[in-house]
Amino acid sequence: MGTDTVRERAADGAAERRREQRGWYFYDWACSVYSTSVLTVFLGPYLTSIAKAAADAEGFVHPLGVPLRAGSFFAYCVSASVILSIFVMPLAGAAADRTGRKKPLLATAAYLGAAATTGMFFLNGDRYLLGGLLLIVANASLAVSMVLYNSYLPQIAPSEERDAVSSRGWAFGYAAGSLVLVVNLVLYTAHADFGLSEAMAVRICLASAGIWWGAFTLIPLKRLRDRRTSAAPGSSTVSGHGWRQLAATVRDMRRQPLTLAFLLAYLVYNDGIQTVISQASVYGSEELGLDQSTLIVAVLLVQLLAVAGALGMGRLARTYGAKRTILGSLVAWTLTLGAGYFLPAGAPLWFFVLAAGIGLVLGGSQALSRSLFSHLVPPGKEAEYFSAYEMSDRGMSWLGPLLFGLTYQLTGSYRDAIISLVAFFVLGFALLARVPVRQAVRDAGNPVPARI
Repeated sequence: MGTDTVRERAADGAAERRREQRGWYFYDWACSVYSTSVLTVFLGPYLTSIAKAAADAEGFVHPLGVPLRAGSFFAYCVSASVILSIFVMPLAGAAADRTGRKKPLLATAAYLGAAATTGMFFLNGDRYLLGGLLLIVANASLAVSMVLYNSYLPQIAPSEERDAVSSRGWAFGYAAGSLVLVVNLVLYTAHADFGLSEAMAVRICLASAGIWWGAFTLIPLKRLRDRRTSAAPGSSTVSGHGWRQLAATVRDMRRQPLTLAFLLAYLVYNDGIQTVISQASVYGSEELGLDQSTLIVAVLLVQLLAVAGALGMGRLARTYGAKRTILGSLVAWTLTLGAGYFLPAGAPLWFFVLAAGIGLVLGGSQALSRSLFSHLVPPGKEAEYFSAYEMSDRGMSWLGPLLFGLTYQLTGSYRDAIISLVAFFVLGFALLARVPVRQAVRDAGNPVPARI
């Protein structure tokens, strides 16, 4: 075979890889609008207001006969959605590894979540139970789809490209979130000019996120390709019930104790990140007395700065390594959250400053964690291991919302609830600092990058 032919094939392979990477970015573009517009901005305050409308004289609702403070209902639903996903994610990851058919599974999870989100248009009056159900389905579907989406990363990017590719994916997501939030802001603030009530404007914003999610999912489904799998029928990837499959995955991961140690650290600090994302709007509206327009602008600021933060921290990782950069971001998270406790009520400027701090570290800490983990995955077990990763990313992130909800339930103070989350970042920092990542990469059977 001639040298020119080899070069042509290499060029063709690189072009195909770039095309697949661009398609992969678009799933972040598709689904991040749900995380931003629905979970972070609109649904928390709106569902809380609906729960309060259905509450008794003492401020409690009674789903299934259990008395809950109406102000805690949203946080409990987030926890419930995550617990549900625990049963489904390991099974989805195992099926993807066993069959090699990730795209049909990705499509199923994505469109179930998009449909549930679109159905939030019908959330009005005192239908807090409908809102809770749709939230649980959409959140669990997103978690399952992210297992499959993330598992493509080791297949579409060689080790030296993963930090950059992962960071670009997050940047795409935050860019989409910013774009849609601008439209949401216009619709919400000028709802009367459009002949809409405030509630109707919120419902349209919620439903449009589902339509966006479903429409742009078509791009990755067209460009990503499935690979044949070499998993044996009797291997640990054999299908089974969710808990059984999770146990099989963890047993297999015991042969990679350093990978498991990273996952433990990530489970802890990411629980704090996910809780801040989902509960910040409730904190702003209920504790600080900020209106919905202020919250939208604050989250828009987070989205815009998160794009720069994800790309900027990706560059820092090339100089200092992903692990050191993540550790620095955890220090910034701790300081930012501590400052949030002291924010004065009715002061949008200081809330915007807090949002800016969150935005600068949000995208980078998540993107670099994903790319770092991709180096710790044994070849051929991407979806199975990323199901465990997603358990840490979204699947195990029920402790933070539960702690947040319980703290508010017991104290009646959202300030106490928000400061309780500092523990996740402090403990996560301590656990990650102890992981020798270079040795972990070697133990997984992967080449060690120059900086990691």
